[in-house]
Amino acid sequence: MQSSSLDAGVPFDEVTAVLWIGGILIDGVEWFLDHIFGPGMDVLADLLGTPMLGYPYMQRAYLAAVCIAVIGPIVGTFLVHREMAMIGDTLAHTAFAGVAVGLFLNSALSLTLSPLLTAFVVAVVTALLVELLVEHAGAYSDTSLAIVLTGGFAVGSILITATDGGIAVGIDAYLFGSLATVSTENVGILVLMSVIVGSLVTLAYRPLLYVTFDATAARAARLNVRLYKRLMVVLTAMVVVSAMQIMGVILVAAMLVVPVAAAAQVAGSFKQSILLAVLAAEFAAIAGVTLSYVYGIAAGGSIVVAAIAVYAVALGFQGLAHRLPTVQRLRSQRPGQTREGLEADGGERE
Repeated sequence: MQSSSLDAGVPFDEVTAVLWIGGILIDGVEWFLDHIFGPGMDVLADLLGTPMLGYPYMQRAYLAAVCIAVIGPIVGTFLVHREMAMIGDTLAHTAFAGVAVGLFLNSALSLTLSPLLTAFVVAVVTALLVELLVEHAGAYSDTSLAIVLTGGFAVGSILITATDGGIAVGIDAYLFGSLATVSTENVGILVLMSVIVGSLVTLAYRPLLYVTFDATAARAARLNVRLYKRLMVVLTAMVVVSAMQIMGVILVAAMLVVPVAAAAQVAGSFKQSILLAVLAAEFAAIAGVTLSYVYGIAAGGSIVVAAIAVYAVALGFQGLAHRLPTVQRLRSQRPGQTREGLEADGGERE
């Protein structure tokens, strides 16, 4: 006798597998929060005399911010050096359309779709479309990105008004971000994305580096340039969607660009740029979340302002370096982004 799920034509094994993996992920994050991260934050709260570190929702917010500060600069470093910084903003606005699609379908058809799931699907499809447009647009790539960006935001606004504004309340958290809405499920998604993004970038580091700085030579070395470019835009979509709940659509792209720009002022190599960008982002994320709680202001805005402050300090350091002969001499001894410096940094041909 067949089960009712098979009678209904539902692929029981696939559904069970997805639910099982999702359940393991959430259970794992809950265990980590309850037995490792949470108790550690409780001890820190007692030592520093700051009760907010012991609140469960603040612990989730800090863990989410730490994850964002890792994956944002890792992907953003490649984008900035490819002069594709605008793609993060483009995908953030199309992810907004994806959230609107999910909320619209839930409202109109009484479904229970996750807005983050629809945002991820829309963002990935858009990422591949954007890469295709950039490949064929040539000098007009910025125009293509601007069209996709404004189009995505336009679609989102149309879907919001199509329900007489009924989903506007639900979409506010995605537009501006919120500490209070960071759930264990959201943190689980961020942890999973951090593992996936970190693993893929580590495995494909050298090809990605070579494609970033010299795509023509990468083709001559028989690297699949198109594949690695598409991999990078898909990773960007993953970062944007997973971070939008705490940062907000409007500001999420900043974590792909601002820490990287700060690191570029002082870094002497590409690997060092990634490391310094992550450190700058971590400082900004932790400071931003703390300021958000203390002063009751938006978390995403606080994190971005803190990141811009780090960028300003890095600019000041660079200006100082030009005036101090000793610092200038030390900087001249570090490998730059010349062909020789790139190869010494792990960018040699495969």
